[in-house]
Amino acid sequence: MLRIALAQINPHVGNLRYNQQLIIDAWRDANTHKTDVVLFPELVTTGYMPEDLLLKPSFIKSVDDMVEQLMEASRAFRAAAFITTPLFCDKAKKLFNAVHLIQNGKIIATRYKHHLPNYGVFDERRYFTSGDAPEPIEFQNHKLGVMICEDMWSHDVADHLASQGAEIFIALNASPFSQYKDEWRKQHAVRHAQTHQKPFIYLNQIGGQDDLVFDGYSFITDADGNIIHQSARFQSDISIVEFKDGIISGDLKQTAQTTDSEIFYGATVLATRDYLSKNNIKQVLLGLSGGIDSAIVAAIAVDAIGHDNVTGIMMPSPFTSQTSLNDAERIAKNLNIDYKIIPINGFMNEMEQSLPSLNGLAHENMQSRARGNILMTLSNQSGALVLTTGNKSEMAMGYATLYGDMCGGFNPIIDLYKTQIYPMATWRNENVLPHFKCQSKNIIPDSIITKAPTAELRDNQTDQDSLPPYDILDGILNGLVEKDLGITDLVAQGYDQATVQKVQKLLYFAEYKRKQAAIGPKMTTKAFTRERRYPIVNGYKDE
Repeated sequence: MLRIALAQINPHVGNLRYNQQLIIDAWRDANTHKTDVVLFPELVTTGYMPEDLLLKPSFIKSVDDMVEQLMEASRAFRAAAFITTPLFCDKAKKLFNAVHLIQNGKIIATRYKHHLPNYGVFDERRYFTSGDAPEPIEFQNHKLGVMICEDMWSHDVADHLASQGAEIFIALNASPFSQYKDEWRKQHAVRHAQTHQKPFIYLNQIGGQDDLVFDGYSFITDADGNIIHQSARFQSDISIVEFKDGIISGDLKQTAQTTDSEIFYGATVLATRDYLSKNNIKQVLLGLSGGIDSAIVAAIAVDAIGHDNVTGIMMPSPFTSQTSLNDAERIAKNLNIDYKIIPINGFMNEMEQSLPSLNGLAHENMQSRARGNILMTLSNQSGALVLTTGNKSEMAMGYATLYGDMCGGFNPIIDLYKTQIYPMATWRNENVLPHFKCQSKNIIPDSIITKAPTAELRDNQTDQDSLPPYDILDGILNGLVEKDLGITDLVAQGYDQATVQKVQKLLYFAEYKRKQAAIGPKMTTKAFTRERRYPIVNGYKDE
C-alpha cells in the first residue's frame, strides 16, 4: 500500500523563503500521518507564474539553493515528496519546468513538463524548454505516472505513461480558475482514467496572483472515471489517501455542489485577500455610490480583510439622489466600515468657473475625475489602496472615466458582467462562509439590487439611456469577446443588427481605456488582460 498526501497549498510568487517554509510545514504535517509521498502543485518552489523572474540567473540560483535546503530538510521525514520547480540544465543550457522526487536527502527521480502552454494566460515557451515525454517513476514497488499540468490536457502523455506500465496517473497543477474550468479538467482526467483503466489524482494550488486566481478543488477519479474525492475550493487542504491494487481509498470526501454566484464570489474574495496580503497592503478604500457595483466590492473587501481595514467614501454631487445617499450609508453600516461623505460641489464650481463652456459628456466626466482625485489623494495620504468598481460590461463599452472612476490599484469585479453581479449580491445576502471576515447575512440592501443602474452624472440619468439593457448587452458582449463571433453570427442568434454594430464599435473604441485599467482577477473564459490582445490602433470593421 502507498499512502499519498495531496498538499493543496498557496505559494507566494517570488517569496522563496516563505514557500520553503510552506512546503516544509505541509511535508511535516503529512509525515505525521505516516504517508509515503507528498504531492505539491506545479512550480511550488517559486509560485506560479514567476514570469521574467525566470530570466534572472540570480533568481534561478536562489531556487537551486532552496531545493538543496529542501533536500536537507527531507532527512527528517519518512515521506518522500514531489517538489516542482524550474530547473536549469547546465549541459543543455536550457530551463525546464520540472519535478523532483526527493527522499532522505536525495533526488531519486526527475521529470520534465512535455507540453508548454502558450495560449490564453499562458506564456511558458518564453521561459521553458519542452522535455521528453515522461517515463513512469518507480517508487516503493509502484510505477507512478507523473505529469505536470498541461501534460494532462492531451492524450499522448497519458498514453505514453500507460504504455510504459504506469499504475496510476498523478497530475501536479497550477491551473487558474475561470468559469467552466473545473468541468474541462474533469473531462480530461475522466477520459484518461477510463481509457487506461487507471485512477487519476489531480492536485491544484490555491491563491491569488496578479490577475489570476487558483481555486484548488483537487480531485481523484477511480479507474472507471468516477469522481471519488473532491478537495475544498479556494482553501488550503491536505488529504491523505491510500493506493493499493489499483484502488484509491482513505480520506475521501466530496465538496458540496455550488452555484456560479458562490464560486465567483469566493474567487473574488480570495483574489482580493491575496493581492493585498502578498503585497503587504493592510487597508483599502473605495467610492460608495449607493449602486450595486460599489456595494458588492465593499462586501468582497470586508470578507477578504475585515471591516476595520475598509473605508467607504460617498462623494455626492447636485445630481446624487437621496436614495443613493441612503443606500451608501446603509451598506456602510451593514458592513461596519469607516464611512465618510465628501461632496464634490466645490470641485464642480471651480471647474465650471474655469471652463464656463463645460457641458455634456465632458461635464459628466469632470465629476468622475473629481471623485477619482479625492480617492487617490486619500490613498496617497493614508497608504490605503483604492479599489475600483467597474464591471466587465462597463469596461467593454468604455462606460468608465479615465482618471476618474477607473482610478485605483485593484478591481475585484473587472471580469464579471453586470448581469453576473446581481445574483452574486443575492447569494451573499443569503449565505456566509466560515472563512469570510464578515459573518453577517443581508448586508446589501434590496433597494440597491432592485433599482435601475445609474451613474447620476446628470438629471434623471440611467445606464440604459446610452446602453442596451444589460441582459441584451451582456449576451452580445459574450459573443464578441468570449466567443469571437462576428456581427452576422449574433444577428443570426436574434440580436438586432444596429445594436450589435453599436456595441462592437464601442468595444473596439474603448481598447485604449482598458489598457490603463486597474488589474483584477480573471473570472470568465476570456478576460480583457492577457487573453484578449486587441490593438488600440485598429482599422478593422466587421460589417
